[in-house]
Amino acid sequence: MMEVAIAWDWLAFALRWLHVVTAIAWIGSSFYFIALDLGLRKAPDLPAGAHGEEWQVHGGGFYHIRKYLVAPATLPEHLTWFKWESYATWLSGFALMCVVYYAGADLYMIDPSVMELSRLGAIALSIASIAFGWIVYDLLCRSPLGRSTTGLMLLLYVVLVAMAWGYTQVFTGRAAFLHLGAFTATIMSANVFMIIIPNQKKVVAALLAGQTPDPSLGAQAKQRSLHNNYLTLPVVFLMLSNHYPLAFATQYNWAIASLVFLMGVTIRHFFNSTHARKDAPWWTWFVTAALFLAVVWLSTLRPGEEASDTAERTHRLPPQIARFVNDEHFEAARDTVLTRCSMCHAAEPLWEGMAAAPKGVRLESDAEIAEHAREIYLQAGITHAMPPANVTYIEPDERAVLAAWYRSATSR
Repeated sequence: MMEVAIAWDWLAFALRWLHVVTAIAWIGSSFYFIALDLGLRKAPDLPAGAHGEEWQVHGGGFYHIRKYLVAPATLPEHLTWFKWESYATWLSGFALMCVVYYAGADLYMIDPSVMELSRLGAIALSIASIAFGWIVYDLLCRSPLGRSTTGLMLLLYVVLVAMAWGYTQVFTGRAAFLHLGAFTATIMSANVFMIIIPNQKKVVAALLAGQTPDPSLGAQAKQRSLHNNYLTLPVVFLMLSNHYPLAFATQYNWAIASLVFLMGVTIRHFFNSTHARKDAPWWTWFVTAALFLAVVWLSTLRPGEEASDTAERTHRLPPQIARFVNDEHFEAARDTVLTRCSMCHAAEPLWEGMAAAPKGVRLESDAEIAEHAREIYLQAGITHAMPPANVTYIEPDERAVLAAWYRSATSR
């Protein structure tokens, strides 16, 4: 029978793959239609109600596309809706969050040095904050402030910065970045589910009923689509950030996240301008580079850290983690980890050229080793993923010790 740890890891892998595939589909279709919309041109033979047209070539064929601001005079028999890319991305992402972060809340979400939270408390705070994001955003869009596109986006940026700081005050740095990405992605997907698609359906229903569709429905959907356009790249950064501790596990991680949102704006502004056949704003790349250098600089700032009381921290470990310290195989497993792993997985890695512990994982104390028991088992016990290229020459019998330790602790 397959072990739970192995099955669970494959489940996470499958969901991650699904999430990436659906995200590619959503982002690809979104970026395509943004470029198409900006590239539309007037033509003398446009039919009534048509806003513009675009000729494109791809795959050996030519495409002639026309856009209607409200709807064509007659509805075509076959109409393609672009919605499931967004829905599937959000659903697969939330499922992945449940499998990785909610199931592993003690390891991935909760840091007692940041805030003392129970597992259920952390999960409840996570879900509430994500729902809060959509409610606040939607209210702002519907308020008089929503009439100013620029003012609304500036206010939205203030909200995102506040959430970036707030998440770092309650969760681990890794979870803070992931949640900020989920917070933003939920706004984007809810825009599609709650505004863009319903408004399009209202337009279609009005057309079928022989009525004139309300133009404000299209304007509202376009505003939400514009927000999605500028938020996409920062979300991708935040979702990938869990591989880079220099981004999420530093003192000013919230400021780094805040600057990433600005980089998303400058990059998209360049492409939006070029798609609209305007003069290419090359200055945006200099601004983006300056922002990125600021991010790199912020990642190098280190606060003074006091030595932690390992015994006290181990005593405070939840039972499901403490069992790994109390297991009879722990001493042998700890010796292997300290000998073969901790030179890299340390506050100050000894490996040349390594600035921070890989993925922010430190393995210098009993508590840290116990907290990462499952990862040690999967990465170095039953597979040869760690250390890379076996650079510390971990022996087969040492891998067997790590596997025996995990299996023994989880069998009780």
